[in-house]
Amino acid sequence: MGQAVWTGSISFGLVSIPVKLYPATEPKDVRFHLYDRRTGKRLRYERVTRDTDAPTFEPELPSEPSAADERDESPTPTRYEQRLPEMDAPARPVEREDIVRGFEMPSGDLVTVTDEELVSIAPERSRTIEIEEFVDLAQIDPVFYEKSYHVAPARGMGADKPYALLLRAMQGAGMVGIGRFVLRTKPHVVAIRPLKDALALETLFFADEVRSPAELIRGLGDVAISDREVKTARQLITAMAAEWVPEKHADVYREELLELLRSKPAATAAEGIPTAGETPVGDLMAALRASVEAAKSKGAKKTPRSRRAG
Repeated sequence: MGQAVWTGSISFGLVSIPVKLYPATEPKDVRFHLYDRRTGKRLRYERVTRDTDAPTFEPELPSEPSAADERDESPTPTRYEQRLPEMDAPARPVEREDIVRGFEMPSGDLVTVTDEELVSIAPERSRTIEIEEFVDLAQIDPVFYEKSYHVAPARGMGADKPYALLLRAMQGAGMVGIGRFVLRTKPHVVAIRPLKDALALETLFFADEVRSPAELIRGLGDVAISDREVKTARQLITAMAAEWVPEKHADVYREELLELLRSKPAATAAEGIPTAGETPVGDLMAALRASVEAAKSKGAKKTPRSRRAG
């Protein structure tokens, strides 16, 4: 199941249920790292600026010369740097304490904010999801669903019975509970809904986060459609109706991509750099024992010398 992302309680009326929240989904996208084919080294991303970048706002402090600026001569460029276009200025690393967050207002103005200012208005971490109301699940458009979680009763805290009671009552009513809580540092409005054997929690987008399609379908109401065309389309829908079986809709592209990766030979490891599979457990233990013996031997050689000094 993995690690719980939140521990607290669900309350409705005077009932409080200790629960834990677990992610209900596990994205399985195939992600690649980037490498330099000439050196075999993995690419890294750094916080840098360039001399050719135009400043967006006036700096708060005068810029201090870097170590490279203070030297009389610039360092000899590497083979890689020599191949860069001349217009590409050298990158200058930026220390974490010099980074400031900025936000562009609708007017186009840029405003900056400090970590202290953000902390001062951050919502307090909540320990309770208080159900404010119950609504019909069909009234919630799926576009509002953001992320799914499984809700499990906290073991050893007397949560099993009230948890089962809420689950069964919601199943019978066919409704979902709407509440609010803060997960990590972000406030959420949530829908707690019953599954077959457990409760699920869906974080929802706020109303102003969901875009209206009105502009996209302008003029659609003027399209002429006959009753016969509607009847025929409904017949087609009925003929194609089926039960929802998620397993039928696998990610074919991901499977083909993994099959491609399995069929390719492994890249040749660089000399002198052991790969993850080159050191068996037995060899590792032998190396550890040898290191311990070497450390003991080194310590024994130091002992007589300290005695003579005394």
